[in-house]
Amino acid sequence: MGKRIGASFAIVILAAVAVTAIGQTLIVDNPAAADSDLTQIPSRGMTMESVEANFGSPANRRAPVGDPPITRWEYGDFIVYFEYKRVIHAVAKRPVS
Repeated sequence: MGKRIGASFAIVILAAVAVTAIGQTLIVDNPAAADSDLTQIPSRGMTMESVEANFGSPANRRAPVGDPPITRWEYGDFIVYFEYKRVIHAVAKRPVS
C-alpha cells in the first residue's frame, strides 16, 4: 500500500512539473517595425501643447475626470492620457482585424 501511495505521489509531482514547464512563444514578424511604431506616440512628460504641435489636434478630447484630473485625447492610432497638462501614458490602438 505504501509503495502504491508513493508511486501515485511521484506521478502527481511529475505532472505538476510538466504543466509548469509549458510556456508561450510570441513571434514578431518584424521586430524593427514593432519598435519604430512605439516611437510614433507621445512620450511621458510632454505637455498638451507639445503633443498638439507634434501630432496635430486629436479626433476626440475627453473632459478631465477625478483628482488629480486625468484627461484623455484620442487620435487615430493611439490614445494619450494626461495628468494636469503632462502626458502620463500613451497607448497605441490595436489594429482592427
